[in-house]
Formats: sequence, structure tokens, C-alpha cells
Amino acid sequence: MEEQNTCTHDCSSCGADCASRGNTEIQKEPLNPASSVKHVIGVVSGKGGVGKSLVTSMLATEMRRRSWGVAVLDADITGPSVPKAFGVSGGVEVSGETMLPAYTKTGIQLMSVNLLLEDARSPVVWRGPVIAGAVKQFWTDVVWTDVDYMFVDMPPGTGDVPLTVFQSLPLDGIIIVTTPQELVSMIVEKAVNMAKLMNIPILGMVENMSYAVCPDCGKEIPLFGESRAEAVAGEYGIPLLARIPLDTKLTGLVDKGVIELMENEYIVPAADAVEGL
Repeated sequence: MEEQNTCTHDCSSCGADCASRGNTEIQKEPLNPASSVKHVIGVVSGKGGVGKSLVTSMLATEMRRRSWGVAVLDADITGPSVPKAFGVSGGVEVSGETMLPAYTKTGIQLMSVNLLLEDARSPVVWRGPVIAGAVKQFWTDVVWTDVDYMFVDMPPGTGDVPLTVFQSLPLDGIIIVTTPQELVSMIVEKAVNMAKLMNIPILGMVENMSYAVCPDCGKEIPLFGESRAEAVAGEYGIPLLARIPLDTKLTGLVDKGVIELMENEYIVPAADAVEGL
């Protein structure tokens, strides 16, 4: 019996390896005609809890300090934490079929599902296609103004939403966030292979929770064991852009919603790579 063709031509919710998947360019969603976005960078991870949203917030803050027009599209729909880091709640204007993003204290444009909920503590219990559709709307229906660098905070893994972002948004590159644990090699490999499959350039890797600094002697203490970041990055031919320690001052700023007050240079090399675009 001839196999029935059930293709919906929506690769964002399909895991099949077919010929049409290789042609990702036709899948790109149109930017809102009133928007202006020059560069789009995805911040990804192979698993949750590695500090992807922290890295996204730090990159956005650093690039804004360099006087660039910066935006953050929070694509982690079921776990949106970027608004918390910037102390932003509400502030999204809806006019007809378009939305205006919220602005942080320093002028970073921000769109997140948490800004659309009546109660930010409410869980987002949506199925994959609905979540993927919301991410597309954040690109097509939001009016982004004079954005030089947009950072997309991706959900962890290689499921529907990361696939939607890879196929629907014109990514200039991705930054992979990881941690020092032994599992790092497999996690990075998943992200690297997905990027290669979708023909997306990898700008480099950022290791979070790399070490703690002794408050008395200043010695670096590898709480999760010796870092393998350089070896793993070298294995896959990508640069190690930054190593971020466990810094209570930094996490305190995030908890208070004032990440833009950070006083460290941890993320500077990664920002340099982005600026190199």
C-alpha cells in the first residue's frame, strides 16, 4: 500500500528528516514592516538550568552599554525569567494586530509572555504548536524599533520551539551556554549538531558556574570539578568566549531586577564576538 502523505509543510512541529527540511530559507517569517532589526543572535543550551537567561541578560546589558540598540525576545515561553532580571512587569501595548515591547531602565526592548499575563506567576500550560506560534508572533507582530542586536533567549533542548526559532528567524549566529559538569560534552554536541543541521553559525560557547572565588584569599574554587570547557570547545572547533563564576553579587542583582547595574567583565569577550558581526 502506498504510504499516505501527511506532511503539513510546517517543519517547526515535525521531526521527520525529509528533503524539504534542508531548505530552511523559505521558512523565515517576515519581520513586522514597521520594525528594524539588523542582527539576531540565539542563546541556546542543550539542557535547562545552565544560566541561559542570565547570559542573555548580561549580553543585552553589555551591548546596550556600548550604545547599541538592543532587544531581547524571550522565546522560553514556559519558563520566562528575563523580565525578572530586568525588573520589568507589564508595559506591553497592544494595538490591533501589533504589539509594542516593554523597555528596561536603560532602554533595552523586551518582549516576553510574562508581560502579557495578568499574573506573572501563572503557569503557561500550552502545547508545542501554540508555543511555537507565540514565538513567531513575537517576531512578526511586535514593532521593534532601531534594533542593532536582538538576543533570543531560547528554551533548552532541541524541541519544537528551538526548531521554530532556527527555521523562522534570520539568526546570524548562536551562543551555546553550558556548565562544567561531565555531562557538558553531550549537551554541547546536541546544540552543535542542531546548529549544523540548520546551517546556523556558532559564535562560541559560554561556561556558566565555572568556579567560585574564595572571599578571603581570592582563590578560584571549581565547585563542580575541573572545567572541560576549553577541551570541549576545541573538540567541536568553536571558541570558548567566556567563563562566568558563581557570583553572589551578580545573582543578587538578578533577584532584585537590576541586572543592568552589573559591575564585572565576565561577558565582555562574548559581547566582542557579537559586535564582530
